[in-house]
Amino acid sequence: QRRGALFGMPGGSGSRKMAAGDIGELLVPHMPTIRVPRSGDRVYKNECAFSYDSPNSEGGLYVCMNTFLAFGREHVERHFRKTGQSVYMHLKRHVREKVRGASGGALPKRRNSKIFLDLDTDDDLNSDDYEYEDEAKLVIFPDHYEIALPNIEELPALVTIACDAVLSSKSPYRKQDPDTWENELPVSKYANNLTQLDNGVRIPPSGWKCARCDLRENLWLNLTDGSVLCGKWFFDSSGGNGHALEHYRDMGYPLAVKLGTITPDGADVYSFQEEEPVLDPHLAKHLAHFGIDMLHMHGTENGLRDNDIKPRVSEWEVIQETGTKLKPMYGPGYTGLKNLGNSCYLSSVMQAIFSIPEFQRAYVGNLPRIFDYSPLDPTQDFNTQMTKLGHGLLSGQYSKPPVKSELIEQVMKEEHKPQQNGISPRMFKAFVSKSHPEFSSNRQQDAQEFFLHLVNLVERNRIGSENPSDVFRFLVEERIQCCQTRKVRYTERVDYLMQLPVAMEAATNKDELIAYELTRREAEANRRPLPELVRAKIPFSACLQAFSEPENVDDFWSSALQAKSAGVKTSRFASFPEYLVVQIKKFTFGLDWVPKKFDVSIDMPDLLDINHLRARGLQPGEEELPDISPPIVIPDDSKDRLMNQLIDPSDIDESSVMQLAEMGFPLEACRKAVYFTGNMGAEVAFNWIIVHMEEPDFAEPLTMPGYGGAASAGASVFGATGLDNQPPEEIVAIITSMGFHRNQAVQALRATNNNLERALDWIFSHPEFEEDSDFVIEMENNANANIISEAKPEGPRVKDGSGMYELFAFISHMGTSTMSGHYVCHIKKEGRWVIYNDHRVCASERPPKDLGYMYFYHRVPR
Repeated sequence: QRRGALFGMPGGSGSRKMAAGDIGELLVPHMPTIRVPRSGDRVYKNECAFSYDSPNSEGGLYVCMNTFLAFGREHVERHFRKTGQSVYMHLKRHVREKVRGASGGALPKRRNSKIFLDLDTDDDLNSDDYEYEDEAKLVIFPDHYEIALPNIEELPALVTIACDAVLSSKSPYRKQDPDTWENELPVSKYANNLTQLDNGVRIPPSGWKCARCDLRENLWLNLTDGSVLCGKWFFDSSGGNGHALEHYRDMGYPLAVKLGTITPDGADVYSFQEEEPVLDPHLAKHLAHFGIDMLHMHGTENGLRDNDIKPRVSEWEVIQETGTKLKPMYGPGYTGLKNLGNSCYLSSVMQAIFSIPEFQRAYVGNLPRIFDYSPLDPTQDFNTQMTKLGHGLLSGQYSKPPVKSELIEQVMKEEHKPQQNGISPRMFKAFVSKSHPEFSSNRQQDAQEFFLHLVNLVERNRIGSENPSDVFRFLVEERIQCCQTRKVRYTERVDYLMQLPVAMEAATNKDELIAYELTRREAEANRRPLPELVRAKIPFSACLQAFSEPENVDDFWSSALQAKSAGVKTSRFASFPEYLVVQIKKFTFGLDWVPKKFDVSIDMPDLLDINHLRARGLQPGEEELPDISPPIVIPDDSKDRLMNQLIDPSDIDESSVMQLAEMGFPLEACRKAVYFTGNMGAEVAFNWIIVHMEEPDFAEPLTMPGYGGAASAGASVFGATGLDNQPPEEIVAIITSMGFHRNQAVQALRATNNNLERALDWIFSHPEFEEDSDFVIEMENNANANIISEAKPEGPRVKDGSGMYELFAFISHMGTSTMSGHYVCHIKKEGRWVIYNDHRVCASERPPKDLGYMYFYHRVPR
């Protein structure tokens, strides 16, 4: 009966009330588990760890007095069973209609001393008509004894102090101002006295490329010497090769800014020395040193602000379907996400993701198992938070139609029970953006970049063998041809989205565009109102054609000529994904770093057939380029590290170890990988892991070899009867990690008595090396030949099929840059289009399919 009264079960007649003398005695067994929040403890008073229940919910919220995690009525029992924690603070906010005065109006306003919870008020309620009252009490499980608060006279002093501390603590997601909700980033200690080299470096507004590789995305500008280098790399080789971090380790220059994020309001700045995103108060001056005028990047070609330009206003109206009476939608699958301040990029992507059945099954379909086996702190578990978000969006629990007007008076006579519409993804955003230099900021972000970030998190936190992001994965075949010898090379890579260029030259209304441009310039010169926008109309077929056309390869090294030459590259689909994500490349930079957006209309098809882009592989009559790697220039410091790769275990680079461990590899395996690759960085160590991960002692602790630091001495350890000429596997791994073939490494080491430096010289002086049949036979008969097969990684997981697709969702962007503006999402559900605009979910009347930024297609049978 006591449990029934508290949890709304039949037969309950009220929770047990304790006599004054019994309270202290009742709490004695639980005193060791009651804690006073310390500095740094996060006290969750606003949101359940497993759901979006809050003190506003009908069942209130239960805060554990030991962990300070909060749980709704449906989930508090799970936490009690798992942890044995018995004492919880129950928080509940009551909403009642205000007492009317004699004239029928509400009584005069007065300070409400009954509100002590730091909660958002219900925007749907008129504060002049309703009043709030907060209630707190201790509840002791499993018998659900209740102790009303405050109760200073009868509670032990420690319990009173703990309760006061919990009630007065600030929410970990408390808003700082209307546009932000997270704590401000720290100011870097290097910003005030940052050294900038006077080396004449000037950064162009576009065309960036990593100075150490060919990557053109995720690039960071070092604010000391102006080097442009790629950022952190991920386990699937996406993101970057970590050259920006390597540059810091080599040179010690602490601060870098991400190219593409620079706006007048700031940019994403990272401190390698402090190992966190930071603020640079002198960023404008530091950028100006390299020719970047940050403070004028808000200006457009006519010097007007974004909000002053009529075409942009029109874009906002069209995409949000302003001026059209839109019918609100409620129920499962029609739940909105409240904007936390520039979080619409996250909301739009997550709405599209959880409209996909594979993601629904992987998370919401496994909800009981994921919740039951969640860690002790579920707020820091990706799968738990994904499941929580998916259930919040799909259950309909937080998307209910308003109560009929005739029932409102009857309800208000007793107590208002507000219907929660929309959920606030505070906990989810805090977790997925943690330690990310861009998404942890309060600025607007690129929805496409967040999509790839989310895919990376799904990959790293897969549930068993199930990986829902496989539905996006496909193989790209890249064909590179040497223009001088006509020889070709075919390679494959994994990708998750198709990037389509905007073929501006194919606009079908060029005459209108020319006339509009002339009229616009004349209006600007005479300070008259601008004419109505004429938007370029681009055929989708032209964008698809531009995607498939050959492109020049900068700095192409021809292995046939063993020299740099002209080369062209074409890309085709080696496999077609189950779900195809198409990004329209609308954003670029003009002169003086002014961000530009191609404001175009593209006739995106509902049915898309790309079967003609299927890769065909090597064709008859084509001759392959020789499989020879280009010469590698090894810096002296790197060569010194190579020569001394058998480092002291105490000198192992722990940052590289942790970077690998974050990908899910065993910690001891990561330590061995960094040790045996001579502290050359996480990327080289990752290659070592791929080679050795199938070995039975892969995860065993690091054991020291029985030989000295000289690489040439390794043969005496690894040698055995019949294998005295087999090179040490660790030295082979170092050479292969530099891009050389394993057989090249083995042959070079054998020819130089396993001396690493001489072996590298041997490779460079024998570019004509080819494996002969005797060598291959010898290797196959070798006792260690199984290493060759183990070195080949398992093929990528792809779900190949037809290249015929149907559009089911698209994300649109309004504004001049991905770093500003607003995102909305349209999804086709139950045969009709629905617009998701933050917390507002409505039936779409005119879905602007021609103005989208990202399009989601699902495969259909031909």
